[in-house]
Amino acid sequence: MAIRLYRACTPGTRNRSVLDSGDTVRSDPQRGLTSGFTPRRGRNNRGIVTSRHRGGGHKRPYRHIDPRRSKRGVPGRIITVEYDPNRSAYISPVHHGDGDKGYISHPEGIRVGDAIPTGPGGPTTVGNAPPPTHMPLGTVMHGIEVAPGKGGQSARAAGASAKPVAKEGQSATSRSPPGEVRSIPQNRPAVVGQAGNVDSKNRASGKAGSKRWPGSRPRVRGVVMNPVDHPHGGGEGRAPVGRKKPLTPWGRAALGRRSRRTDRYSDNDILRRRRTSRERR
Repeated sequence: MAIRLYRACTPGTRNRSVLDSGDTVRSDPQRGLTSGFTPRRGRNNRGIVTSRHRGGGHKRPYRHIDPRRSKRGVPGRIITVEYDPNRSAYISPVHHGDGDKGYISHPEGIRVGDAIPTGPGGPTTVGNAPPPTHMPLGTVMHGIEVAPGKGGQSARAAGASAKPVAKEGQSATSRSPPGEVRSIPQNRPAVVGQAGNVDSKNRASGKAGSKRWPGSRPRVRGVVMNPVDHPHGGGEGRAPVGRKKPLTPWGRAALGRRSRRTDRYSDNDILRRRRTSRERR
């Protein structure tokens, strides 16, 4: 998809850009594949804020995606390409040969009317979901299954991808652009191709209201707070942080420290950790 720029006829359109999808992307979902959606607004089951700066936003129904590709062995055909407010990538409703319909994540390059083969015995074409052990080395893939039976969990965002770089025994080794190398056991499916809506990261909101529509609330810098609210707060005038390194509101290191938990179930499959932004420089 191309990026469409606005003329600066109003302050809200100055420096604003959107995805120019033309008539290929629709916004009206399939009625039988949606349900009501109650946003959590960053709160847990007790109503306590656990993720700040979330809330509000436009009302949106939830589209039920089929990450497991449960219709294995049943050929399908792409009906349309639709916008999904619940994720950055596009989605596509598939009309299967047995009459059922279901949503899948839209792979880049698939068009309306294209056939979607399913199952490990099908060809290695864009949209099919064979295990990486059945793919040639260097094949671009996304939506990789991490836990058995849970469907695609890794590389699902718009433009995300990974490649199998080695095969050994009953497993394959994949590498993602951030540099993470992961072992994929046998019979864990992955979708061939890159996740759609590649230009999603190149959009510019242009105004504050465009950030509020998806459900993001304003963020306040710690240096303008009081000392009781943030470690960076306090001081006369425009004061510096005053610490050896930036901290979170709860006193933990904010930059340069890895925040991923060390007891995740998928740690055994990670052969090499992803590089941070500083390590890439």
